[in-house]
Amino acid sequence: MAYDYSDLVEKTKQWAAQASASGWINSLCAEQLSDFDGRTPDSLFNQSNARPLIVAFMGGTGVGKSSLLNRLAGRAVARTGVERPTSREVTLYHHSSVTINNLPEKLPIERIKIAQHDDQSKKDIIWIDMPDFDSTELSNKHLVLEWLPHIDVLIYVVSPERYRDEKAWRLLLAEGGRHAWLFVLNQWDRGQSEQCEDFKQQLGKAGFVAPIIFKTICAESSQPDEFDALQNTIAGLANTNTVKQLKQRSMQVRKDELKLKLQHSIQQMGTAKTFQQTPALWHTQWQQTTTLLQQGFDWPIKKLATYYAEHAANLIGNPVNKVAEKTELVLWDDWAQARFTDALDQFIHNTDQLGLPATPLKNQLALVREKAPKIVQTQSELAARQALANPGNALQRGFLKLMRVLEFILPLLSISWVAYQVFVGYYQSNMTDVEYLGVDFAVHSSLLVIISWLAPWFMQRQLKPSLETSVLNGLKKGLDTAITLIDSEVTDAVNTVGLEHNQQISQVVTIIEQCTGDNSQEKRIAADDPLARMLVN
Repeated sequence: MAYDYSDLVEKTKQWAAQASASGWINSLCAEQLSDFDGRTPDSLFNQSNARPLIVAFMGGTGVGKSSLLNRLAGRAVARTGVERPTSREVTLYHHSSVTINNLPEKLPIERIKIAQHDDQSKKDIIWIDMPDFDSTELSNKHLVLEWLPHIDVLIYVVSPERYRDEKAWRLLLAEGGRHAWLFVLNQWDRGQSEQCEDFKQQLGKAGFVAPIIFKTICAESSQPDEFDALQNTIAGLANTNTVKQLKQRSMQVRKDELKLKLQHSIQQMGTAKTFQQTPALWHTQWQQTTTLLQQGFDWPIKKLATYYAEHAANLIGNPVNKVAEKTELVLWDDWAQARFTDALDQFIHNTDQLGLPATPLKNQLALVREKAPKIVQTQSELAARQALANPGNALQRGFLKLMRVLEFILPLLSISWVAYQVFVGYYQSNMTDVEYLGVDFAVHSSLLVIISWLAPWFMQRQLKPSLETSVLNGLKKGLDTAITLIDSEVTDAVNTVGLEHNQQISQVVTIIEQCTGDNSQEKRIAADDPLARMLVN
């Protein structure tokens, strides 16, 4: 499916705006993705269905551009001379029936000269003589750059002395793909065949396969040249099909340039494969920080456990940490927060070293950074309450329950046994001559009842868990739970950023695919078509 270039530009701008706001790309990249030149040859006219072919002579100072246009017109329409720079204005030469509705913006009207003719054979061509872009006057270069997007065919004019001009060459390489190119080696009466071959090799390096080069002589001379061939070639291009082909070619080049910018933005965001390394980076960093935190918590935990054990009664109806705050004993203090902040900052730095954007991750982790104290407070409070409610371990609590039962049952059994012995002894003493129980029985039975009650009570007192030890173990357990929860929060944040990263990449890849989706233009320009030799490969 073919996608309109303007639609692709709009999608790119929208993506760049939100990606920049989220920190996925920097402001420079966003600016580049929002800076597109929408000027085309069609923009000079109100209707682009049938318009003339726009051809421009471009070259350095003194190569004879204006002389070529004057020879083409058969009269002096462009200023020539020995003064340099000679061309300080843009000269337009076109049929009187052609109307250019929209001249390029931001250009002084006094630097645009319009010459008209009534030659029907040249009706479908607008000829332009460009200023000398390599002159010391920066305004000349500005004029050239303003007009370049409006050109279909650039006739690059050089002379035997200046065909290796560095400034012209850089512009050629920069503008190579957007236009069709013809080359004129002017002032050939002073040239040599070796210079032409060398020029052809230079063009080959720029991407032109078998470039079309015309050797012309604009000064009065009896030597034949190829000016007529140049005219005929341009005339052969001045048709609706060629204009359409050049337009499609220009649009595809612009799409390719857009694609390159988008690919560069993907490189800034890093790959999904690289992002998969971030969880492992965090776990390594968190293990180191956890060891440091646990060492640092050793003293505050003991202090808190001692305080909680001494004020257990005051904790009823009051949060543990609020009671502790009155004594300025806080588990997650400024030192712990600083160590956690250092861990997050180091993790973000390590992620940045992988070539991944740090801002989205930093924004997500800011929430976890604020939640960490609350997580530790909640888990330590819960663990302390549970420890105070159920001191000791399960075996200790079970044994104590047994002792409490025995504390009731053993004295009851002892009393029952003594009562039974008293009753039986009394009965037997009445039926026989057996002496009644006596003092020894009374002493022994009393001791039995007392021991049966004291033994469980003593065992309870001796085996009752220490509140301080219970709270200490509870706080350690709560701290371990809090550390696990913090690790989970950070991991979830990293995974969230990873999903956002995949979405950002997916959006860019979709636009890139749309840029390459309509790449059939090259097939419509046959290899034996002269136009193919005018395009950069």
